[in-house]
Amino acid sequence: MAFDFQRLQAALGMSVKLTLTCGVFQGVLHHINPSCDLLLLHTVELLDEPDSQKRTAVLYECTSAVENKGADAGTVHGSLGCSPCASLEKELRALNSLNMNSFPGKEEEEKVEYTVIDCFQEKFGPAVLHLKQQDVISVVGEGVNLCPHGKLSWLQIATKSHVFLFDIFLLGPQAFRNGLQAVLEDKNILKVMHDCRWISDCLFHQYSVLLDNVFDTQVADVLQFSVATGGFFPHRTCTLQECLMQHLRIPSKWKTLMKCKQQMALENPDTWFLRPLPASLLQVLALKAMCLLLLHSSLMDNFMADLTAVVHAYLNTSQNRSEDHLGSMEPNCTELPKELRQLADIQKLRREKAVKEYRINEDGLLIRPVVELNDRNPQKDETL
Repeated sequence: MAFDFQRLQAALGMSVKLTLTCGVFQGVLHHINPSCDLLLLHTVELLDEPDSQKRTAVLYECTSAVENKGADAGTVHGSLGCSPCASLEKELRALNSLNMNSFPGKEEEEKVEYTVIDCFQEKFGPAVLHLKQQDVISVVGEGVNLCPHGKLSWLQIATKSHVFLFDIFLLGPQAFRNGLQAVLEDKNILKVMHDCRWISDCLFHQYSVLLDNVFDTQVADVLQFSVATGGFFPHRTCTLQECLMQHLRIPSKWKTLMKCKQQMALENPDTWFLRPLPASLLQVLALKAMCLLLLHSSLMDNFMADLTAVVHAYLNTSQNRSEDHLGSMEPNCTELPKELRQLADIQKLRREKAVKEYRINEDGLLIRPVVELNDRNPQKDETL
């Protein structure tokens, strides 16, 4: 028979015994989703393993940050046959088969170094100390419905030299009390994020974390679009994947991996609560955090482009004009130079070009097309 959700929900915090096609497990049940296609046990004991080749990573021994509810011990049996968990086993095998080596290219371009932190011994303290010494970090959260009532599973934080994957599902709120909150609230550390609203909401209401000094790449992308089109705004924002394709020349295999990850998470939102998480998905978590730092650098370069051009014009004026011409100007003159007035002409040309290349909706916003994998970067093409 298949698992009964109400019956299992009543058994949360109790000792249960599960009979799967890959073996018989006993432990404390502490998570189940309504479709019954994901069960997580606390302190699991493998009682029987009929066929070692069929063993999966659905259940494993771990110490969860979720406290035992202290309920009386009970037993719940379930034989699977063609149950939802069987499909989860198939998905896990597919996830484990998706590795970076399946994509062509140089090895150094395929792998991102990262450290998984799922306990407070050894790695946690040094990681937090390293983060506190940074000027810029990227922060990404993964989970289900990240909002005041959602569930945060992973917090990825990247620096210029390393990527840390904090397993919040196992570490629990103590991870923030032990140092992550201080990092996220530090006014001297710039946190690069993409659409910080949801993760900020979750961190504040569930962990009392007040994010500060954030560079949001979604906001920056919209502002860059406005500059590139002479003052127009797009009718929609871009996802992180779209922004990466717009502004970065990252290997297509990385884009493919992130797109595959998004599809898997969409089909099964509880994917991020699987333990152990397949190495291919850990690699994607690290990739996402690392690419955010690269995106920040690219966007900052774009913002500086007009400034650099005008300064270059200033230098040309001083170096190429005659001494008599320079001598006729007062050193403290505050009149707007013609080099700066030319920015208005450039903006006008950009606006005229944007009107020809984009459709405009009834609100006066440019209709921004969806960016597909391997699309060219129209935004950069139209920058004058």
